[in-house]
Amino acid sequence: MNYEKIVNGVTEKIYEREPSLLQRFGVQGKEKCREDNHHHMKHLETAYELDQSAFFTDYAVWLDGILKKHGMESRHLIDNFEIIQAVLAEEKESAEKAERFHLYLAEAISVLKGEPAKGGA
Repeated sequence: MNYEKIVNGVTEKIYEREPSLLQRFGVQGKEKCREDNHHHMKHLETAYELDQSAFFTDYAVWLDGILKKHGMESRHLIDNFEIIQAVLAEEKESAEKAERFHLYLAEAISVLKGEPAKGGA
């Protein structure tokens, strides 16, 4: 799985959805977005290696708390995770891994929305 390609695709889709982000945060903000998405992918990879969705869900809850302290809303992280899911849906190289990542993201999204965790693999 080419994480650089995925991260670039996610970042571009985020900025296509909200072009005002570039004006608000500049090129540095876009680079920070890429950096954040690399962290998301690393945590997805670790959850996959451990075969534990809770690893990623715990990360998402922790990150959401930090982002809220900086004036962001859960919606921003949920949107980011949904965009990752959309980009992963196009992943042909590692379809099984992409599918598992999709499930981890779905569980994290549910928890961030206040729904009970399903508690999967």
